[in-house]
Amino acid sequence: MDRPFEPKLFTVLREGYTFLIFGKDLLAGIIVGIVALPLSIAFAIASGVRPEQGLITAVIAGFLIAFFSGSRVQIGGPTGAFIVIVYGIVQKYGYDGLAVATVMAGLMLIVLGLARLGDVIKFIPFPVTVGFTSGIALIIFTTEIKDFLGVNLLHNPEHFIDKWIAYATNIGSLNGHALIIGCLTLFIVVFWRKVTDRLPGPLIAILLTTILVQWLGWHVETIGSRFGHVPNNIPLPHIPHINLNLLIKMSQPAMTVALLAGIESLLSAVVADGMTGRRHRSNMELIAQGIANIASPLFGGIPATGAIARTATNIKNGGQTPFAGIIHSITILLIFLFFGKLVAFIPMACLAGILIVVAYNMSEWHLFVRLFRGPKSDVVVLLTTFLLTVLVDLTVAIEVGIVLASFLFMRRMVEVTQVNYLNESLAGEDNVLDPDAVDSKDIPAGVEIFEINGPFFFGAADKFQTTIRQMKRRPKVLILSMRFVSAIDATGLRALEDLLSTSKKDGVVVIFTGVHAQPLKTLKEAGIIESLGEDHFYWDIKRSITYARSFLNPR
Repeated sequence: MDRPFEPKLFTVLREGYTFLIFGKDLLAGIIVGIVALPLSIAFAIASGVRPEQGLITAVIAGFLIAFFSGSRVQIGGPTGAFIVIVYGIVQKYGYDGLAVATVMAGLMLIVLGLARLGDVIKFIPFPVTVGFTSGIALIIFTTEIKDFLGVNLLHNPEHFIDKWIAYATNIGSLNGHALIIGCLTLFIVVFWRKVTDRLPGPLIAILLTTILVQWLGWHVETIGSRFGHVPNNIPLPHIPHINLNLLIKMSQPAMTVALLAGIESLLSAVVADGMTGRRHRSNMELIAQGIANIASPLFGGIPATGAIARTATNIKNGGQTPFAGIIHSITILLIFLFFGKLVAFIPMACLAGILIVVAYNMSEWHLFVRLFRGPKSDVVVLLTTFLLTVLVDLTVAIEVGIVLASFLFMRRMVEVTQVNYLNESLAGEDNVLDPDAVDSKDIPAGVEIFEINGPFFFGAADKFQTTIRQMKRRPKVLILSMRFVSAIDATGLRALEDLLSTSKKDGVVVIFTGVHAQPLKTLKEAGIIESLGEDHFYWDIKRSITYARSFLNPR
């Protein structure tokens, strides 16, 4: 018996947790913690906050996500997907604005989970997901060019095009030592995995480049020179400053954070299911993400979600249960407490190199290119979402992308749904392969048969009404075949009600045939079956025609 709102940790404890499994979780958790350490720092700085805030997020949110997760192997923390939206919020509203938006997003995620909408979020159109993910990747790459090259800018522009203009204008201030550090970082991160998967390339790059800069005395910008002292402790919980005006302003960014967190975490859980052969609880996963995002800003953290790469690393290194995720957060906490002050010596060019690799991996350029081979409507959605993400705003991009994809989907459904006038389309003889087929000569004069083929929703209702209005002659009996209608919505129902009202005024008898369960339930709840009478509903079209004859030759 599945328990949709039970964290997987509780399931594991109920099933029995052994020392053998703990040993695997311990090793995987330590390795993932080491992998997450440099990424948490890099994501925080790229998001416009202090480096320790990324570590705090990995510790607090990472622990809570693992504890309450609907997946056995989910690893949570700050991710690259949030960089663009977090940076925008911080620049415009400060950290208080970000904290309020994150808490609001957490509450939204809990509501979505309790409303059992976990499966719905996974159905965000694929071109929208690829579009904004690729857009985020390009923005991350663009943002990191400054530190990668060591370019000295008096003013760092906010917008994409302005950044590249500023880089071109100030290219003369390029720092050769920073460029060497950045290129060395790229080389290590890309090729280290061919040496071993046990030690993460980003950590090796940080250690080697930090030692190299200190040994050679190179003048490159470091975390310490930009942010000053880096504390190595987690502060006491603090409730952010909240007022009604700020709540209103943060409602839209909060929705974007919630949507991103939901999409990323559920995608990560789906990937994990594919690797482990297990099934996650999507609604519990959303609740876990919600709890984590409420708690994270109370300690000075930033938004968090399930991290696909770190979750995959956990699985590859033997992680079996949520205890691996808990150990990962404890590992980061211990390194933070005992070695946190050394973070100040890390070169900014090294972090830039790490994030450029992250941006490349996020870009999913092969999926981006592949979508160009698909329907033109998908290409339009993809490019619209991508360009809006890069040139305007991520929130706008997601909203417009989803709305555009929805409209295009409705258009496709309208094209799929057909309303056919069967009297003229019937063949000259019976179709033995179709038990519901009738010969045109079996249809008596005064009876017209129409068939709806496809879902009868608001997009198809207008097509139905137009087809009905184009009847060349007014029949005595109208048979409406709905054997290919799987579902009907309120607008489709309204179109039927209009048809029945008009038919009643004109003295036309309407008979339904082949109505499936969902449409039949809808018609019953609307009172149509009671109004017409159950004798006006048949499954067999031939019986419908027989019943229609009684209205043509009344006794």
